Amino acid sequence: MDGLVIGLDLNDDYVQICCHGREKTWTVPAVICRRKEEETWLTGEEAYAATLLGEGVIVDKILNLASREGTSTIGGTCYSGGTLLKIFIKMMLDYPKKEFGISEVEQLVITLERVEGKLLDTLMYCADYLQIPRERVHVVSHTESFIYYVLSQKKELWTNQVGLFELGSDRLCYYEMKVQRGLRKNIVQAEVQNQEEAFNLDILDSPSGARLADKILCSCGEKLLSRKLFSTVFLTGKGFERQDWAGDFMKLACRRRKVFVENCLFARGAAGKGWDYLQTNTAYPYIFVCEGRLKSEVSLKVMSRGRERQVIVAAWGDSWYESKSVLDLILDGQNEIEFVISSLESRKKRSVRVPLTGFPERPPRTTRVEMSLAFKDENTMMAVIRDKGFGELYPTTDAVVRQEVSV
Repeated sequence: MDGLVIGLDLNDDYVQICCHGREKTWTVPAVICRRKEEETWLTGEEAYAATLLGEGVIVDKILNLASREGTSTIGGTCYSGGTLLKIFIKMMLDYPKKEFGISEVEQLVITLERVEGKLLDTLMYCADYLQIPRERVHVVSHTESFIYYVLSQKKELWTNQVGLFELGSDRLCYYEMKVQRGLRKNIVQAEVQNQEEAFNLDILDSPSGARLADKILCSCGEKLLSRKLFSTVFLTGKGFERQDWAGDFMKLACRRRKVFVENCLFARGAAGKGWDYLQTNTAYPYIFVCEGRLKSEVSLKVMSRGRERQVIVAAWGDSWYESKSVLDLILDGQNEIEFVISSLESRKKRSVRVPLTGFPERPPRTTRVEMSLAFKDENTMMAVIRDKGFGELYPTTDAVVRQEVSV
């Protein structure tokens, strides 16, 4: 492998960058600044410094600006949030490129707090701007990055439940993961909960505020860690860069379990996923059940070589954003397409029929259709079915059906 495998943890407060197999990491404030007199861009601490000196105009919350398709006017020029995000990500990738003297990006995995369709599209446009082929760029949730990070550790650390506390500037999140071993395939289940008890890290600057923060964390820890058997608890986020203020919470967390602090956990997990893409056989042969992954299987009943078969068009644990398929089918007298939806959690099956309204009537086996499937989110599949006719006997028509299918 000649190129870099980069994990990029992207949010509105900061960006964390790491490369698989390398210790060096970067944490950069998520701000961008353009100098007033020239179109020179600065990021992070340099952007803050230039703004304080009156030499530039700063823009923060770039991710939010891009996701809501907002704009920012700098020096009389209006920039879209997507444009600023492209410039920002390019400058972030320059850190490892310059450090290691490697310009090619073999894999780029971006991890976000939440995975949303519109923002995913914007990030793919960023890949085009960066001249990185789209098949090398992937976007995952923090929950999925957490899974990859944990599974890359020694097995003894994830034999039982694994917990993760993320303490940001005004964000307290708790993640929990468990490997469930089955007869056919093992399942990794992980979920995240935003805690209402989140507090601003500024309170840590005073002794009384630090005591209050410790008390809040202890309350959360007692609620979340009791009555379950944990192998390990991980701590991440700016709030855990030092732990001297959280003495009681640390005692609670360390009770009968291992505790580790890893401030680049999500970026490292993302880089681990990027590395796995390059392997012939995955090092993670599990069904992932987490945000960003499908919790249902979608299949079709078809006849192939005289036998009825079930064709899976979307499988449990697939990334909903990357789950796309196109099938050519010949109808045998049907005026509808029937999907079978199987839930992973309940194992129940249900049928969803999509009527081919407006399609021409033809004899059996003389109508060919093209069916394109993609997902708007992990619970909604979009089916587009087009009439392709049948050779010269039955020319193609403009008939098309578009329907959302709840999975």
